[in-house]
Amino acid sequence: MSVLKAAIERIFTHAALAEPALWISASTSEERPIRIITRAPDRVTDFGAGRFVSDTTVVDVRVGDLPSPRPGDLIVIGTESFLIQGEPLRDRERLIWTLDLRPA
Repeated sequence: MSVLKAAIERIFTHAALAEPALWISASTSEERPIRIITRAPDRVTDFGAGRFVSDTTVVDVRVGDLPSPRPGDLIVIGTESFLIQGEPLRDRERLIWTLDLRPA
């Protein structure tokens, strides 16, 4: 295991940095527990002369926990449910998925 992969494993198992969630496939209804790191950055969108700021929910999940997430899959975090919107993106080392979520 590379040093980077070992560091990512420790980050995702750390209780203060990552939290448990549940992934549910939209196509097969398969369920899988995963660990996620949640981010909620504001997104600025230009529309004509106006600029709109909107809340977003973005999560990172290890590729080893979730090999093939798809748009429309459900992520349950605590009591809240979210749908994956857009195509999931992997980092350069192909170890982490970044998923853009919207409330279900």
